[in-house]
Parts: sequence; C-alpha cells; structure tokens
Amino acid sequence: MTTLRVGGPAARLVSATSRDEVVAAAREAWGNVEEVLLLGGGSNLVIADEGFDGTVIRIATRGIERLADANDPHPVRLRVEAGEPWDEVVAFAVEQGLGGIEALSGIPGTTGAAPIQNIGAYGEQLSETLVAIDFLDYETGQVERLEASELDLGYRTSSLKLGRQGVVLAIELGFAQADGLSAPVSYDQLASTLGVSVGTRVGLADARAAVLALRASKGMVLDPADPDSVSAGSFFTNPIVSESFARGLPTEAPRWPLDPDEAPKILPLGAEIPAPRGSSSGPASPVVSAFPGRARASRASTRWRSSTAVGRPPPTSPNWPASFRCACCPSSGWSCSPSPCSSACNSER
Repeated sequence: MTTLRVGGPAARLVSATSRDEVVAAAREAWGNVEEVLLLGGGSNLVIADEGFDGTVIRIATRGIERLADANDPHPVRLRVEAGEPWDEVVAFAVEQGLGGIEALSGIPGTTGAAPIQNIGAYGEQLSETLVAIDFLDYETGQVERLEASELDLGYRTSSLKLGRQGVVLAIELGFAQADGLSAPVSYDQLASTLGVSVGTRVGLADARAAVLALRASKGMVLDPADPDSVSAGSFFTNPIVSESFARGLPTEAPRWPLDPDEAPKILPLGAEIPAPRGSSSGPASPVVSAFPGRARASRASTRWRSSTAVGRPPPTSPNWPASFRCACCPSSGWSCSPSPCSSACNSER
C-alpha cells in the first residue's frame, strides 16, 4: 500500500470508497482520540516493520465531474474526488483538451493531497488551476468549501501543511476553454526536450509525453520493472537564496524570481555551489537535501539522483534510522503524531 513496499500492518484499516464513508471514519477515529493515518497513494510514506498502532483510513473515493461553466477567465470546471489518482486526472484533462496541469504528469499519489504542498513540476503548480476544496475540518467536524485564496498556497506549502487539520474530500479545478494546447512552456529543460522556445504553447499530448519521458529518465515514474522507481519521490525543495549568492552561480543554472519585480533568487537542487572565494576546500559540490543523520540512506538509494529515497527488496529495517519511522503526509513531518494528518499521503513532485 506504499510505493516503497516496506512496513508492517496497521492496527485497524478502513478503506473508504465514498465521501460519506470518509467522513464517518474520520469522525469516529477523531472521537476515539486514537492515532490516525490518512492514506492515499502511499507515495510519501515510510512505515516501520512494526507497523502503525492506530487507524489507517485509506481514501479510495473516485470520480471526475465536469461542472457548469463559470463566468471568469477559467470557466471550465472539474470536481475531482480525493482518492482519484492524480496522474489519471492529468490524463483526463489532456484528453479533454484542457491545458494547465499537463506539466504535472507522472506525479504519483492521489488528488486529495495535491493542495497540501501545492504540488508542482516543470514550471507549473496546482495553485494556477485550483479553485477550491471540499474539506472536513477536524476542529468543527463539519464539511466546508474553502476557496483557494483561503489556503495560503505558496511554493510547496499551504495552510493545510502548516497546521490546519482535517481531510480534503475533493478539489475543484478551473481551466480556460479547451483548445488542445498547453500552458506556455516555462521550464527550460521541458522546452529543450520539446524543441521549442520558452513561452511556446504546444499540443497537450506532446507536452504530457515529454514530461513523462523526462521523469522516466530520472527514475521518477513508477515502474514495476525498475527498482529505482520504487521510491518516495524527491524530498527536496529549491532553496531560496539572496541575489548576491545567485550571482555567484554558473550562468546556466536555472533560476526564477520570487516576484516579477525581483532579481532571481531560486537555486535549484543539483546545482553546484562555488567554493567561497579564497577557499582551498576543493571543487564545488552538489547541493544535497537530506534529513540530519540520513544522508547515507538517501544518497545511496538510487542511480538517478541523490535526492530520492527508494525501497530495496528485501526490506531490512536495521538499515534505516529508527527515527525514520513514518512520513505522515505531510503536516506531521517525518514521524507520526496523535493528531490527524491533513489529507491522504501523496508525493510532489
């Protein structure tokens, strides 16, 4: 039930296939003051061999519904249930000629977790198309509609990730009228793969195919035949650096401004940091994002990239640090807590 294929059993497993079942299971578990883990695609989750001593609610709701068109710049609306696999949502939008999420192709996990960290890849992020979510609030026990503007969406973050507790039941997406073309390509690597200039719009099927090919070339598309794709995805975010630091990076290093009026301040992971001037510490080294004490587990994990953790058969938990117990997506960090997670476990990326 996790993409890493490791971990022991849950004390109790509830598979909820309808919204009513999700709401009932969550309210019951919260009322019993027990540990709760909300499970979606299991792609952002590490479970220890002893398992989870609490209730696991597997979000298995499905459905994509075309809503009545709205009177705004993104009139075409889709409501997607939380348990719908995210990549199937992207495939549906592409088939319908709806541009705006095609660069998010291949991201594993389920739709309900997508707003938690505002998933993004290859120049697009969910906040560009997210209209609202249906949310079961932990504090009130009531189902609410929250507009995207209420979620404090930012670079891989949201108010849900930062502490607002509950369950995402569904999301609503908004698109421009279907014309079969992608959003303007804004990511250099994707533009190069497509053979176009940044800012060009291409056919949606072409954009999706290029993104999937790029992800697959890095072992980032789940493939049963590829052991290095049995992973929890990338666990990094791009660091934000000062303008003066950015000026010292190689000219070919991608960078993006935090604000249209600001100079670029984003340093991509995998870029090289030049050694300080006057330093004799050796050549520049790659930026590596790893939790303290866990660099060996992460760096040795895959032939593709040092920022991906993968499972190796057979799973041998002594090779994992004891504290690397469970990534309870994503509000409680890398260890489970008694409080409920914000949504079904998912990945970025």
